[in-house]
Amino acid sequence: MEKFDIQSAPLEIERKFLIKYPDIAALQRMPGYRVLHMEQTYLHADADFIGGRIRRIAEGDSVRYIYTYKEKLTEMTRREYERELTEQEYRDLMLHKEPQSMTIRKDRHCFLYADLLYELDVYEFWDDQATLEAEVKSESTPIPVPPCVELIKEVTGDVRYNNSRLAFNHGVIL
Repeated sequence: MEKFDIQSAPLEIERKFLIKYPDIAALQRMPGYRVLHMEQTYLHADADFIGGRIRRIAEGDSVRYIYTYKEKLTEMTRREYERELTEQEYRDLMLHKEPQSMTIRKDRHCFLYADLLYELDVYEFWDDQATLEAEVKSESTPIPVPPCVELIKEVTGDVRYNNSRLAFNHGVIL
């Protein structure tokens, strides 16, 4: 993996919510709806490798591969470096998989509501709940709850709901 300057990476500001398992048909009626089938794997960091995660993202007949490295700044804000990978680079990076973690498989349902893009993740290991994220321009941006979603609680900043933690705990909230 080539070197990169995380300090020049763009900011990502998002809020995350735990929700009841959604009505998929209701989601499909939301404006801008699309679904991505994702496999997300966390990479082992060591003296020679910075770590991060890789994703295989399928949408229809299209497949993309993405490498991501994030640096936490606050509970809501991170610097996020991303780059597209070739399939071979993805396979090579899979050799750096964190040995104690699982690859997360999820369907990401994307839709628009109240001028925000929402990403609702349905995980293969949960059948009664899911997560909802909204990326915003500032930490003070209000997040209206879409009518197709039943909110359980906000989990922004609760590391138990981070995908990396879910990968290490095999989908169990500890």
